[in-house]
Amino acid sequence: MVDSQKFLTPSCAAHRQYEALRSHFVEGLSAAEAANRWGYTYGSFRVLCHQFRKWPNRRFFVDNIQGALAEEPEQEPEYIEIIVSLRKQNFSVYDIARTMEERGKKLSPPAIAQILKKNGFTRLPRRTRDNRLNSTEVSPDPAPTSDVNKFSPNGSFTTKFGGLFLFLSYLSNSNLDQISDESGLPGTNIIPAGYAIRSILALKLFGTARMGHVMSYAFDQGLALFAGLNSIPKRSFLSEYSCRVDPISVRKFIEKWFLTTKTLGLKSGDSFDVDFHTIPFHGNDPLVERHYVSKRSRKQKGSLAFLVWDSENTHFCFGNADIPSGKQADEILKFAEYRKNRQGGENCYPKELIFDSTLTTYENLAELNRLGIQFITLRRKSANLINKLESQSSSSWKRITLENVSRQYRNPQIIDEIIELPKYGAIRQISIKDLGHEKPTILITNQEKISPAKLVGRYAQRMVIENGIADSIDFFHLDALSSSVALRVDCDLMVTLMAGTIYRLFAKEIGGAYRTAKFVHIFRDFIDAVADVKVTDNEVQVRYQRRTHNPILMRSGIFDKDVVVPWWQGRRLKFLLK
Repeated sequence: MVDSQKFLTPSCAAHRQYEALRSHFVEGLSAAEAANRWGYTYGSFRVLCHQFRKWPNRRFFVDNIQGALAEEPEQEPEYIEIIVSLRKQNFSVYDIARTMEERGKKLSPPAIAQILKKNGFTRLPRRTRDNRLNSTEVSPDPAPTSDVNKFSPNGSFTTKFGGLFLFLSYLSNSNLDQISDESGLPGTNIIPAGYAIRSILALKLFGTARMGHVMSYAFDQGLALFAGLNSIPKRSFLSEYSCRVDPISVRKFIEKWFLTTKTLGLKSGDSFDVDFHTIPFHGNDPLVERHYVSKRSRKQKGSLAFLVWDSENTHFCFGNADIPSGKQADEILKFAEYRKNRQGGENCYPKELIFDSTLTTYENLAELNRLGIQFITLRRKSANLINKLESQSSSSWKRITLENVSRQYRNPQIIDEIIELPKYGAIRQISIKDLGHEKPTILITNQEKISPAKLVGRYAQRMVIENGIADSIDFFHLDALSSSVALRVDCDLMVTLMAGTIYRLFAKEIGGAYRTAKFVHIFRDFIDAVADVKVTDNEVQVRYQRRTHNPILMRSGIFDKDVVVPWWQGRRLKFLLK
């Protein structure tokens, strides 16, 4: 006998809605009474009545089962036995679904989960890929381990890094492997020092924002071929390798590298812009010091790098990283000594240095003057000094015109005088206003015979040069210490200096406006190029697609060079165009 009470005790939401609406529309209960009897609020019941009037054909007594669970799977014993058998082999519902589809029976994972639940199986615990021993999931192919002994290029392939081969003539003539070994850079029989440096350098030259992205290019044969390996090293190796590089080896390598670039045709200028740059550190290491970050106008944790920019040849020509607080003032004297040793003579100190007021001390300015090094720098402003200048009569200021300077404020006013500096002595001071700043700018220099217009114009060019420095830092990603590849900052700076000189050697051969163009401009026009590579027993053919700037490359003569790459087992490099 059927229990009539089942009709009056709803077992699901649809049944409850039906009884509530029936009592209101059929039995004549008010909305408030019907809502109270069936457990609704007055407002929600009014909404339910509105929906029923709008959609009177609404279906009741149907469970609202989500997705594929609403579809009752066919209860065919042979399929149930197969599903149960696969679960006993630790297959997931997704693995079972793929296996069943291969056997001609398509079931959704929720439907399989329902069958397993009815047969007493619970959900599998979360597993790693290694734990899924019997899974039918297709795992990605592992990239081969980098090993110079397995380097045996052959066949044809397409590479994203085709533009890197344009730099090989400079690297082939630089004796990179030799100077890496002589500098004491670490290496093994599997990945010697020169090969490791080329691997890191390849990523720098291509402007890869995060060296962790090397994992995305693990199968690109062009990147591995450039380095001379069977496969590009993974990020774990790159990070570990940089930690093994000794700072003394870095300094030796930088000195040897710039001697090599001099023989390759990259001349050194006489005027240099000198500055500090803080490379931000994004971590909690208590040993990392805080330094001033100019673009954020605040101090934060980071590594202080000393950078020297060749203003005539527009590239970094010296650098030192991770300078401790309290010792940065002497870095300019270290560069002067480095320059003398590099040029080979007592009278080979840099001719001119340009820097701001916080770079060094008055004592070191006196030492630069004793060594015969000309300098232009700013004097630190004090309230008394500014008040003294502002109290000067208008007749004390002389208007000058700046030459070869493209800027709005070309006719500033100056006061040119000799003053006494503590711990230095008599020095020339040029106070300047109408340069676009609220307060006067104060230059001090030991150049007594140069006209004020030339001195002010030279320092004004520093603002343009700072843009070039910022471009280099951004393009070569010197600030990317938060990369998944935790490169030591001194190793990263060393490779950045290398990359900058290689770009300038290339730009010099291209000629024209590219001699002083930004690195990102050169990269966009020439280096960011896909190429088809064919490796034979005697040569490597690199064929470029048709591009707008190919005629410039052809006219430069780069394609006509006879380049023998030592780490390619004596193969020659040959460029072709489609």
